[in-house]
Amino acid sequence: MTKDMSKKMYTLKPNQDYRDDSLFPNVDLSPEDLLEDTAKHYDDCYWDYLRVWCNRRNLALHYGHWTSDEKYNHHQALLNKNQLLYDLAGIKSSDHVLDAGCGIGGSSIWMAETHQNRVTGITVSAKQTRYAKKHAERHGVADKVNFEVSDFCNTPFEDESFDIIWGLESVCYAVDKADFLREAYRLLRKGGKVVVCDGFFAREEFDQREWDANMAFFNGWAVPNLATRRDFNEKLEQENFKSIAVHEVTAATMPSSDYMYKISKWLRPVQTFREWFGLSSKAQTANFEVGFAQNIMFREALVEYCIFTAEK
Repeated sequence: MTKDMSKKMYTLKPNQDYRDDSLFPNVDLSPEDLLEDTAKHYDDCYWDYLRVWCNRRNLALHYGHWTSDEKYNHHQALLNKNQLLYDLAGIKSSDHVLDAGCGIGGSSIWMAETHQNRVTGITVSAKQTRYAKKHAERHGVADKVNFEVSDFCNTPFEDESFDIIWGLESVCYAVDKADFLREAYRLLRKGGKVVVCDGFFAREEFDQREWDANMAFFNGWAVPNLATRRDFNEKLEQENFKSIAVHEVTAATMPSSDYMYKISKWLRPVQTFREWFGLSSKAQTANFEVGFAQNIMFREALVEYCIFTAEK
């Protein structure tokens, strides 16, 4: 990040971790520390997500997808996002999928339950792995899904082990997105596909208020940075992916952003009470604040929400 003091503008630099070190126990965060901090965020906020965002059916830690003719149904919109990625990537029921950054297993379990896919889910959180396994048993698909603790930039799997690499709001956790794409290319069989759905910066310069929202977003969700659409497309090309396609679905994602903002407003008194009495961890407090920040980022067109597909 560079700052022009006269104009107070911030310029985004690629592959930089913008998270505020003061929120974490270490001053100089190593790659291992960053993985640990990401895991801690989700471990601390597990029940918050389950109570106010997803439910035991969808287990979704992502934004929903809304169609114009659909009634306002938050939980169905979360499942719609799974189906949208599935269709855009042309996934078949016979495909073996790697859910890279699987969270508590929502998309993996959905693919196994809805389309009978064999899915391997990986996350940096051991707790998430245990939760995901229990949810898979409850959904009756434990024979189709497997969950492991692994960094999606450095996995233990053999070359060409998967037909599909699925990254739903997870690839943003790679400091350099090329590290993820390089590993995805190695893991894919020839003709296999990667599908990545995430927020991408729509521009590279921000004023003070806009950058404050960005920082609240980074810190609130333990995300190091966001790529721009152009930068991510270039990285796909550099890693030798072909048939690259991008689908911009910001408008269909906005109702989820607004819903999150409304939840944050409604829960403000509860959160204040929790902070007063020391009942909210730093991760939980930061997670709460991002509900406001992300809506500014969407509403003021700082970010766009896109789905990339590409083939090996």
